[in-house]
Amino acid sequence: MAKFRLIPREEKFYQDFLAMADHICEAARALEEMVSSNPPDAAKTESIKELEHRCDFLTHEIIQRLHRTFVTPIDREDIHELAKAMDDVMDAIDASAHLFAQYRIETVRDGARKFCHITVSATEQIRSALTHMEKRESVTPSVVEVNRLENEADRLHQEVITCLFDEEKDPIAIMKWKEIFDYLEATVDSIEDVSDVIQGVVLKHA
Repeated sequence: MAKFRLIPREEKFYQDFLAMADHICEAARALEEMVSSNPPDAAKTESIKELEHRCDFLTHEIIQRLHRTFVTPIDREDIHELAKAMDDVMDAIDASAHLFAQYRIETVRDGARKFCHITVSATEQIRSALTHMEKRESVTPSVVEVNRLENEADRLHQEVITCLFDEEKDPIAIMKWKEIFDYLEATVDSIEDVSDVIQGVVLKHA
């Protein structure tokens, strides 16, 4: 792979992306901790919301800095797309956490815990990919692992929805849990979107 500097250090773009990745990883861990108990730890929703606000601020800073920068090492739309994709992951984690509180979930289904564990692993791979990218090392192992985790989440979604309709008799509970599972799967999908952006940028500069 040809050597290139993805984002100039003096413009602080790269540090902001890493900070966003750190916040996303922390939020994913908070979501996993939230659903580890019955009932879910509602206090974690506030922690996740605070991290979501921090990511919003960093996204705003990246976009504003982009407007002030005349020359960028990669296409402006790539920087913008990466910021938006990462912000989408944080929004998805925040929305998933909110549903547990909104629907007054008292007992967490095991499938939700599995989804959250996958989410933690996938966000850690995004953090790893960003680190490797800055060091001009291959991001392929992280991208492949995110893809594997997304496939695992797809299979899990099919499994938990089947079990939900087989086991649950309360139609309101079915409605609540189906929406929660849909959001949790969409969260993993959004993480794969970030890895696709990273891989695309690297391939463009290879």
